[in-house]
Amino acid sequence: MELTSKQRAHLKSLANGIDPIFQVGKSSLTPEFTESVADAFNTRELLKIAVLKNCADDPRMIADMIAERTHATVVQVIGKKIILYKPDRKNPKIVLPK
Repeated sequence: MELTSKQRAHLKSLANGIDPIFQVGKSSLTPEFTESVADAFNTRELLKIAVLKNCADDPRMIADMIAERTHATVVQVIGKKIILYKPDRKNPKIVLPK
């Protein structure tokens, strides 16, 4: 899913108020971690993930891999924070601007 700059800005402003619910550490991306992120998308549409200092992988690469595996969209990678968006198919909570 491609986001316009206006939609991306809207999602960034919503993500400002949330804390990271996942942390990527030394073991990087495991199948269990990816499955946990996919499960979290069942209850929320916007996720923030923190990449810890002991993780050797690039946060941008991690964001792209998680997004690909969970069919989500990368909203932003800033520093060691990743924001992902995946709309709920049945009952979307976040309304994106046109």
